[in-house]
Amino acid sequence: MVSCSTIAARLFPAVASALAEPRARWVRIGAGMAESQEQQQGLHGTILVVDDERNIRRALRMVLEGEGSTVLDAGSAEEALALLMRRGCGGLPGSEAGAPEIDVMIADVLLPGISGLDLLDRLRELGGGTLALPVLLISGHATVSDAVRATRLGAFDFFEKPLVRDRVVVGVRNALRHARAERELRRLRGALRGEIIGESAACRALFRQIEKIGPTKARVLIEGESGTGKELVARAIHQASDRAERAFIKVNCAAIPRELIESELFGHERGAFTGATAQKRGLFEVADGGTIFLDEIGDMDLGAQAKVLRVLQSGELTRVGGERPIKVDVRVVAATHRNLRELVAVNEFREDLYFRLAVVPVVVPPLRERVGDVELLCRYYLDQSCRENGISAKRFSEEALALLSGYSWPGNVRELRNLMERLAILADGDIGVEDLPEELREGEEASASAAAETLVSFAEGAVPAGVSLKVFREAVERAFIRQRLGEHGWNVSRTAEALGVERTHLHKRMKLLGIARGA
Repeated sequence: MVSCSTIAARLFPAVASALAEPRARWVRIGAGMAESQEQQQGLHGTILVVDDERNIRRALRMVLEGEGSTVLDAGSAEEALALLMRRGCGGLPGSEAGAPEIDVMIADVLLPGISGLDLLDRLRELGGGTLALPVLLISGHATVSDAVRATRLGAFDFFEKPLVRDRVVVGVRNALRHARAERELRRLRGALRGEIIGESAACRALFRQIEKIGPTKARVLIEGESGTGKELVARAIHQASDRAERAFIKVNCAAIPRELIESELFGHERGAFTGATAQKRGLFEVADGGTIFLDEIGDMDLGAQAKVLRVLQSGELTRVGGERPIKVDVRVVAATHRNLRELVAVNEFREDLYFRLAVVPVVVPPLRERVGDVELLCRYYLDQSCRENGISAKRFSEEALALLSGYSWPGNVRELRNLMERLAILADGDIGVEDLPEELREGEEASASAAAETLVSFAEGAVPAGVSLKVFREAVERAFIRQRLGEHGWNVSRTAEALGVERTHLHKRMKLLGIARGA
């Protein structure tokens, strides 16, 4: 049995010379290293070491655990991926409840099966185009092309063998610092987004808008179909502002009777009208210092619109039956599912109020335009409904998920959320196609059948003479795969899952057919 010190000496030449010197010299080296406050803090974090050579894994474990790290190891990329999915990394949910997420990974470039560079590619897919965690690559036979590809894939650092102990420690320390910063950024973004769930391009664009708009004082008009989550966007904007600790007051303009809306918004004095037995503060006063959210502003009475315009212009309001103006500092965020420009054209909405509200317009995309988010939302709301109702966790069959992902969702996220709660309660076990509403199954099957018939009708008589069956088949397959990749944001893993094929098989077909993003 080879000792750990012998292994470390072989892998780290600097360690070998130090071990050969008197103990006092080694103690002095340790004392000198401890002079740095950052080094004294150690490498506190969870490190995954991926290498097919057991001795290298043992040596790195000895060095890193000596610095305070928790070390996990894997002998292949496949084993590492399985471990990452169980433990979680880069904000991805892990299945092992309570287990600390992996902070940093060290991986050899030359691994059996999936290489270290291909492993980086997989992690980029998991992270939606960026590496889900810092990765340090090691290689004894590194080439310039390897280093260039590693850099392009986002590798945090690159070490050559034989490894230098101090170089590894410094590299891991920097990677841990980066991982902690990314985790804090995810926490802040999570607080900002609230319950807005999505990773599609449309959703990411919305998040970027919220991040820019939130810290400003600008008034915002949120437009979008019913059920898209306009209130969640309004709350996220409030949370991203310096008013986050103050009141967020929601007013549903469509739900308040026309004769009461002025009293609700601006308050009233005692005796202002029959039933006004006491003075009442309006919601604009209650929101002073914070944010007022005027939902369904398109349904507001023209008289109330005039008073809202005055508040926006002067920052003052007058209670119903009152004479004294009251100064308020309120940020106004409004929302509507109606087209206010059309209402302005028919004199049902004040043009001057429209321009006061729409300083920064935000359009919340309908669910049918959020390619790839349906599966994420279905899983999230099904899990939430199971927890809230004390029901054991349930999963979807691939066929059910495919049908849900292809549905147009006219009621948007609200419709999806309600359906997930229904499925959580009524389904006897995991969710299959037979558990889905009949109208969803029949509608999608009829739509798919009609689309297929249209495609066949178009192809008949439209293929030029001289085109072989092989060329025609490859052209159709190429168009089909490119369309499905586009629907899943060019995420190969999700596309392969939706198509019901292995990821490696899809990669081979893409290479054979010359399919590449942007090509």
